Amino acid sequence: MIAIAGVLVVLVSVLGGFAIAGGNIAALLVPAEYLVIVGTAVGTVLISTPKSVLVVTVGKLRGVVSGSPFTKEYYLDGLKLLYEIFQLARRDGLVALEAHIENPESSTLFGRYPAVLSRHHTVQFLCDSLRLVLVGSVPPHDLESLMESEIDVHHESESRPVQALAKTADALPAIGIVAAVLGIVVTMSSIAGPIEQIGEHVASALIGTFLGILLSYGFVHPIASNIESTSAAETRYFNCLKAGVVAFAKGFAPIVAVEFARRAIFAEDRPSFAVMEEACKSLKKAKAA
Repeated sequence: MIAIAGVLVVLVSVLGGFAIAGGNIAALLVPAEYLVIVGTAVGTVLISTPKSVLVVTVGKLRGVVSGSPFTKEYYLDGLKLLYEIFQLARRDGLVALEAHIENPESSTLFGRYPAVLSRHHTVQFLCDSLRLVLVGSVPPHDLESLMESEIDVHHESESRPVQALAKTADALPAIGIVAAVLGIVVTMSSIAGPIEQIGEHVASALIGTFLGILLSYGFVHPIASNIESTSAAETRYFNCLKAGVVAFAKGFAPIVAVEFARRAIFAEDRPSFAVMEEACKSLKKAKAA
């Protein structure tokens, strides 16, 4: 919703300022310029971007509208899930985790945290890491190195849509110039016509330059930055899970291992220790009841 508000602010500021200055907003509605610029931009994306990245990019664009899921509540759910997993392993043995990590979608434990379960890559990362803890043949320092390697791969994969959008944004001003040049060509072919008609053609050509720059710096670049921020938050969430799992693999108590995970969260999103401790205690009370 914040992104939508931002789009509205940009449009109102640009169009409102133009209207206040005495401009006619209807003069900006030149379908030919929009077709040239938007069509060319979409075409360059299709040419330069692999299909798999295009699919991911579309999903990321939906995420821009819905907003980042990485809130304090989401992080707290992740910490509670880790605590339940570690408590189960400590109480019933590591073998008790096998049914949950092999099929998390049907697990009652994971099912209590639908927001966490909805992010497939996150759940897969956690389950694969816990599987290595269950096997027991991987030392904690090697497990940490392996998890860091997977986080790097995931981050690189998540950056591809950002790169595609950033390159498109960089190209849009030049595409706007192409549209403007085409408009000048049309103007020159009508040079013998009425002066009013020549003025309209020149204005249409300038709209091409205006539109290319506006789309680049007013919309596409900010969208790419939004996706990049969400991807960075997801990477931080992976690091949070890594810290907890590695701490547990080293033999720390569940609440201490969860504290390792909590400390890996950005300060503005990090639940306080008191909130985390109370949440974990409430889980124990619920089980006892």
